[in-house]
Amino acid sequence: MKVLICDKTEQEYIDQMRAAGLTVDVRDDITPEELPNVLPNYEGMVVRSRTKVRQPLIDVCPNLKVIVRGGVGLDTIDHEYAKSKGIAVMNTPMASSASVAELAIGYMFALARSTYKATASMKAEKWDKKSFEGDEIGGKTLGLVGVGNIGRETAKRANALGMSVLAYDPYVKEADGIKMVTLEELLSQSDYISLHLPKTKESAGMIGTEQFAKMKNGVRIVNCARGGIIDENALFDALVSGKVAGAALDVFAEEPPTDWKLLKLDNVIGSPHIGAATKEAQARVGAEVAEKLISFSKK
Repeated sequence: MKVLICDKTEQEYIDQMRAAGLTVDVRDDITPEELPNVLPNYEGMVVRSRTKVRQPLIDVCPNLKVIVRGGVGLDTIDHEYAKSKGIAVMNTPMASSASVAELAIGYMFALARSTYKATASMKAEKWDKKSFEGDEIGGKTLGLVGVGNIGRETAKRANALGMSVLAYDPYVKEADGIKMVTLEELLSQSDYISLHLPKTKESAGMIGTEQFAKMKNGVRIVNCARGGIIDENALFDALVSGKVAGAALDVFAEEPPTDWKLLKLDNVIGSPHIGAATKEAQARVGAEVAEKLISFSKK
């Protein structure tokens, strides 16, 4: 089976695929314009977040049999259409769960203690202790919107820190260490709200002006899931008004953003979609991609 690697994949796992008999070509800098001319020669492809696989590309690839996305979620692939064409679509949902959960928890600490503001103050050669009285996160209530693999990993860490964990997920009835509630209950009771769900037609824009109005005054928001689930204009207004005390964002409706107004607020911290960007997660992703492709090639 001929496989095209379209995004960065660890060399060790590329070697594993080749040792198993796969013909693997690496084009991890391939552009969207080049793909329709190159991909028709391949039966398999490996992508991450950078490469999008949409219907027009699928239509010009009659030999394609399998797409493996190294990462959580399939929103960068028209996966239902691919499946209708007989193409298997897989991802690696477990590989980066711990890394994303740790970033979410780290962001909660940063918001609670204003470490980003304190660092900026120190870099400006100021010693301003009085401005940085924070809060403990122990004893606070964390509301998880979505209880998949990452949500559960986040809950484990929050429980260990003494937080009470609520969650809303229409597809989950119960989970260890978590009290399942309605979305309205979660919004009204949570001190921190962290998103851990895919972006779908149902979830797009699900946190907007109406939902912010139902939240506690001074709530803090963390989004390490997908951009577009939160209405960014509504979040901006809630941050300016003080309804939301702070927000930490790893994902955005447009990446990179074309409007940077959220990041310019002093109660917002952010990162360029790095939730899965740890050495450990990348190794697990590569291993799982190789395992799935090798197994598929033997069918």
